[in-house]
Amino acid sequence: MIVVKAGGRVIKQARDKVLESIGRLGEKVILVHGGGDQVTEVSKRMGVEPTFVTSPNGIRSRYTSMEELEVYVMVMGMLNKFMTAYLIKAGKRAFGMTGVDGPTLLAERKKKIVIIDERGKKRIIDGGYTGKVVQVRTESITSILEGVDVVVMSPIAVDKEEGLPLNVDGDQAAFSIASALKAESLVLLTDVEGVLMEGKVVSHLDVSQASELSSKIGPGMNRKLMMAAESVKAGVKRVTISSGLVNDPVAEAINGRGTVIE
Repeated sequence: MIVVKAGGRVIKQARDKVLESIGRLGEKVILVHGGGDQVTEVSKRMGVEPTFVTSPNGIRSRYTSMEELEVYVMVMGMLNKFMTAYLIKAGKRAFGMTGVDGPTLLAERKKKIVIIDERGKKRIIDGGYTGKVVQVRTESITSILEGVDVVVMSPIAVDKEEGLPLNVDGDQAAFSIASALKAESLVLLTDVEGVLMEGKVVSHLDVSQASELSSKIGPGMNRKLMMAAESVKAGVKRVTISSGLVNDPVAEAINGRGTVIE
């Protein structure tokens, strides 16, 4: 079983390449997709101005108000069904879902978050409707995979305590799913070639090297490396960070293109 995470920029720029690549595979696939750029575009068209916040670690992320949550769920659902339909047309048995369905992804809402404000000062604000995945109910996914080739998953989880959908980080959702299922391979498709050091792609890292390097590179990729190391420790055999903008990106990643952590 392979888990593939395709970020929002990859979906926007090379969606069909990713889906065609998955369509060529002869094994079960779980595709976790992003869609942040598309959510931003639709939000603006609907008069909901997106808000982004920066953490003390320098990570910029979407602040999800209730209005933004409604747009997020709508747009991610639209992307999910179009991609599912594309795979069906390509001859795959595909099933589109969110982490709410089942439920599959259980999360805890972030009640408060720490941000860096416009003056460069730390400030605590209400957490909005973003969450952290705390449990993957694997039985929901495995039972569906018995009857289909590809599960297309939107990173929307359910807060069991409050009974609301939550926007969860797509990378975290993919890492959580791959770890819970002990996937053979987790492929992270990004808009860069892999982990870059001094302008060159780092081709291979073991767990300790990935953990060490995560403290030396920029926000975003450092989290990917930290989560990759934890996933391998949890039983994922291999994590590959690779470009989703090339031809046949999933096969290229499986064949070692990019940065491999194992």
